[in-house]
This record gives sequence, C-alpha cells and structure tokens, in this order.
Amino acid sequence: MNTLISIDSSTTACKAIAWDREGNALAEGRASYPLLRPYPGWAEQNAEDWWTSACAALRACVDQIDPASVEALGITHQRESFVPVDEAGRPTRNAILWLDERSRSQVAQLESDFGRDALHRLTGKPPSMTQSLPKVLWMLQNDPDAVARAAKLVEVHAFLVHRLTGLWRTSLAGADPTGMVDMEARQWAADLIADLGLSPDLFPELVPPGSVIGHVTADAAHATGLPKGLPVVAGAGDGQCAGLGANAITPERAYLNMGTAVVSGVMSQRYEADRAFRTLYAPVPGAYFLEHVLRGGVLTVAWFVERFAADLAETRLPLSPEEALEAAAAKLPPGAQGLMLVPYWNNVMNPYWDPRASGITIGWTTAHGREHFYRAILEGVAYEQRLVGDAMMNATGARLEEYVTMGGGSRSGLWCQIVADITGVPVVRSATAEATCLGAGILAAAAVGWYPDIRAAAAGMTATHDRFTPEPERQALYHRLYTDVYRGLFPALQPLVDRLTELTDAAS
Repeated sequence: MNTLISIDSSTTACKAIAWDREGNALAEGRASYPLLRPYPGWAEQNAEDWWTSACAALRACVDQIDPASVEALGITHQRESFVPVDEAGRPTRNAILWLDERSRSQVAQLESDFGRDALHRLTGKPPSMTQSLPKVLWMLQNDPDAVARAAKLVEVHAFLVHRLTGLWRTSLAGADPTGMVDMEARQWAADLIADLGLSPDLFPELVPPGSVIGHVTADAAHATGLPKGLPVVAGAGDGQCAGLGANAITPERAYLNMGTAVVSGVMSQRYEADRAFRTLYAPVPGAYFLEHVLRGGVLTVAWFVERFAADLAETRLPLSPEEALEAAAAKLPPGAQGLMLVPYWNNVMNPYWDPRASGITIGWTTAHGREHFYRAILEGVAYEQRLVGDAMMNATGARLEEYVTMGGGSRSGLWCQIVADITGVPVVRSATAEATCLGAGILAAAAVGWYPDIRAAAAGMTATHDRFTPEPERQALYHRLYTDVYRGLFPALQPLVDRLTELTDAAS
C-alpha cells in the first residue's frame, strides 16, 4: 500500500501521521516540547525543539509502516512563530511565538509609521500581537545582536524545510500570516521590510503551497527514518490546512477549529481587506481564506479549570473536570441565568484589532456558581463566532450552510450545540480529529499525483459526522441576547477597558 506522511508542528508538539488514499490514518508518532515563559506575557520556544520533536515523531510513525511505501512528506505548523538563524540554520535566540504579548507598543508604532489601513491592504492583516511583524520590530529594538548575527529570519515551516532539504524555502501560505507578505504581488513586502532596516535576502524563497519544495537529504533521512530523496511538499499554516482537511473550500462551508485559539474561515475567490477578518492565502490555487482568530478559545477554558476547578480532578468520578463542568452547565438554560462573557482573555484581533482589550463578564448575582461561568465561556465564544461569521457572509455574499469543526473543543457536544444555536448555522464534526495534519497530507497527495488536483484530493480524503442543528426556541432567545446585549457590549466598554490596561501596564 502506498502512503504519505504529514507533520503538524503545533504550539505544544509535533505530530507525524501516515495516510492512505482515502484519508485514513495508518500510523502516528508524537513528541511534545516545552513552552517557555521567561517573563509575564512572553511566549518562546527553543527552535531546536521543533526539529528534535519532528525527528522523534517521524521515526515513531515510520517504524509502524514500510518506509519504502512513503511517497511524499507534507508540512503544516503553528503560524506567526519565528526565529532568527545563522548560516548553518542554528537559532541566534529563542523563537517568539504567536501567542506572545510583548509587542503592544510596537503595534502602535507600526500603525503610526505605516498606517493601519495601508498595512491591512498590503498584507491582508492590520498589525496585531499575533503577527510576526511587531515582534520583529521588538527584536530590532531590544535584541539587535540576535538579528545582526542572523543569516535568515524564518517561520516554523521554513525552519523545518531547511533541516529536511538544506534549502531556504517556504510556502507562500506559511509565510503570509507573518504580516510581511505583499498579498497581491505574492511576494515578500520588500518596501516594508526595507523600511524596518532589513534586507529582503534575510527571508527564504517563497513557493506555492502544494508544490514540491525540495527532497529529503541523507542527513535528514538518517535523523527521521524517511527515505533519502523523498519529495517534501510545501504546506500551509495550521489554520489554512485545517480548512483544507475539513474540505471547507467553498463560500458556503466554513471551518471552525476549536483549539487553543478558535480559528474559523471561509473561502473567497477574490482578495478582500476588511476589519471584520484577516485575509490569508488558501492552499488552493487562486483562492483566499477570510479568517477569524479568537486568541483565547480552549485556552480560556483551560485557564478557568486550572484556576477555579482544579479540585474536580481530585474526585473519584470517572469524569475530567471539563466533563463534570459541562454536565452541570448543560442543565442551565440558555443565557447562563443572566451571566454573559466577552472572551477577550488574550486581547482581540478582528473585528476590533485592539491589543489592549481584555475579558468582560456582566450579570453576576449570588445565584451564580462556576457552572454558570463555564457555560458563559462557551456562549461567549459562540457569540463571537456569530459576530465574525455574519461579517464574513456579508463580505462574500454567500450564506453559510455549515461549520465543519475540529480541535479539542469540538469534542464537547454542548459547545457544538451552543455554537449552532447562537450562530444559526449547523455544525458538523470532521471525521478526523487531525484535520490540520490531514490538510498537509492532501497537499502532498495532489503533488504526487494521487488525485488530479487539490480540490479532488480534499473531496476524496475527507468526511464528516455528528451534525448539530440549531434548535428554534433556543436560537430565538440567543438571537435576542446577541442583538440586544452582546453585540454592543465591548464597543460600549472599550474606552474603559483600554484605559484600565494603560493604567495597570504603567503601574506594573
């Protein structure tokens, strides 16, 4: 049986999965790596861990199959995380990750120097603390020696491609989330890079997603167990690959990745720049994803469980703390008995693009307990999904027929139903929990000729199950809560929230 392998180098681990022609997982390897927090709000990793874990995951995967059966390797990765490296590809400092929050002042500087709207139109994204761009500026201002010693400045995809092939190349759909690509020219934004005081030569060559980007070297074959000379196929960022792995590649079908961050997107055949979303290259020729990112998705749930429900892990119930809280929250009526939450625990990107934003809860009474707060988190994320989903539909002119969901949060039946009830859009689960890794596999399958093109590969290798349909009575109540309260809540409080952040930042 012929196989291919894809790797997903995520925020916490690298997974390697072998796939057959129907998108069935045949073998898997996984290796985790630490998240470094040297200061509050900072998030870093040793980029060498990306390679070490990729090698371990690949060896574990290859050991379960015939290595000679593998026809290609695909790559997907955590977006926006980047590292400066020397001529040999060795990091000159720790990588700075997408969830790092050190660059608030650099976001403001970029908006002042270049203009928020001008950068948005150029790169598809206004400046935000998720992007690489403000953190590159931070590095130039605060760690210039690391940049001066660098031969290249690379995101995760480029780092792994170099270790695998010896070439300084990366995917266009892996580079564009950095905020440093001219989206219409389909190349690095040379003028922007020069204005920062950098040379375009510092960045790797860009190639289209789904193309063969290089071949596995003898050294990489020895380290990973892969065959020497194996084609390596350019992938895309994890969000875009999740959309492909869900076969969400029409304007009527959106992906909804309920992971550490909640990421959703819908395909557009034309380039759009709108505050309601950010625009990225889709891993399908000539198309774009209009995307929403809520930086605190399952991350907010995990925070709540850690800080307020750790005792539930000590009970003898055959339930995780999340399952126990969900069981209690499921007994509550829609609206959590008057408790409402705006889930900006990690600031907000679209539609407000406010690096000073923080979470909001209103409606507290003595009747509320932690199950109310837990349900309010699930509802707050769903309200946010409606806010941006409506905007994306307005931009494309198409009505969403379903969200295809994946990620850890999608395992919650209650959460999937709440999303369906609040957005009014049916939710279906991807048949695989590893839709992101499958998306990279789909690109590899098309590249080696398993299918005539990427769309055909997506159709042949994906499936869904478990449909959640909006319930009319709950949907009607949620509609009133959304239109009468939630939609205007953050705009009304934004000046006060921003001022609170300014005052407390200055005092810390």
